[in-house]
Amino acid sequence: MANVTDPFRQIFLAGVGALAIGADKTQEVLDTLVKRGQLTVDEGKEIASQLTEDANDKTAELRDDIIKAQMQTMTKEQRDAFAARVAELAADVDGADAMKAQEAAEVQAAAEQQ
Repeated sequence: MANVTDPFRQIFLAGVGALAIGADKTQEVLDTLVKRGQLTVDEGKEIASQLTEDANDKTAELRDDIIKAQMQTMTKEQRDAFAARVAELAADVDGADAMKAQEAAEVQAAAEQQ
């Protein structure tokens, strides 16, 4: 069953896919230029790093625009419920991160004891 979020999700995924394809093609071009000697390895890395940062910024901007557009279709009550659900999900992720950090610390401590 389709719902109002499906078009927003599809637009977001299409944008992310386009950015990923663009990043792959850009990396191929940079690698070719480095191989030809038209670009140093350090210059290629710097350009690739900047392009990755730009792509991440654009992805975040696109995500925010889609969330805002979706929220504009909601009532106040729906927005409040959405915000509460996002807070719950963030708490779940925070808890999982804390558990991973604790497990990593335990593994590190066990390794140091050996």
